[in-house]
Amino acid sequence: MNSPEIGLRGTLRLDLLRQRELLGGSSLAWNWRLWLYMLSPRFLPVLLCRLAYKSQSVGLGLIARIFSMLNFIVFGIEIATICKIGPGIFFPHTQGTVIGAVSIGENAVIYQGVTLGAKDLDFTYDASRRPIVGDDVLIGAGAKVLGSLRVGNKVSIAANAVVLESVADYSVAAGVPARVVSVRGVKA
Repeated sequence: MNSPEIGLRGTLRLDLLRQRELLGGSSLAWNWRLWLYMLSPRFLPVLLCRLAYKSQSVGLGLIARIFSMLNFIVFGIEIATICKIGPGIFFPHTQGTVIGAVSIGENAVIYQGVTLGAKDLDFTYDASRRPIVGDDVLIGAGAKVLGSLRVGNKVSIAANAVVLESVADYSVAAGVPARVVSVRGVKA
């Protein structure tokens, strides 16, 4: 996450631009349907997590919890209110997703059923027991990233992989437990 602090409005703008890029909307259609995109089940969870994080960061913990709970009830996604998420996050689907990482970089794509968190019970949210996820990461459906580890930049984690060790930049990790199967297109 190398971007400077751009504020809530700037971050949401970048989130919307990333949605447009991934969903292939033309500029004319995008401008005309902007409000519809903002109400989609792909963007509303992002908006709610941004509002929760912002509320938490300015000391409004109760409000942050309300936004977080709304996200959980409506979209089935549980996101820690103190998890810093870079701009451009995209959730193609959200049901069953639990995000308890320390941070997630820019332009991450996280599918349904993903868990990012501690290996064991950690109700106090100890950052030293949780993962850090880099920029431009894709995490496939059902994948688990557990413990104090780092997922590098431009990493892809296969569906249903269980990541228990750090993954270097430009890697593809798959399996249970996950291992690197290729780096920059070269098979491992």
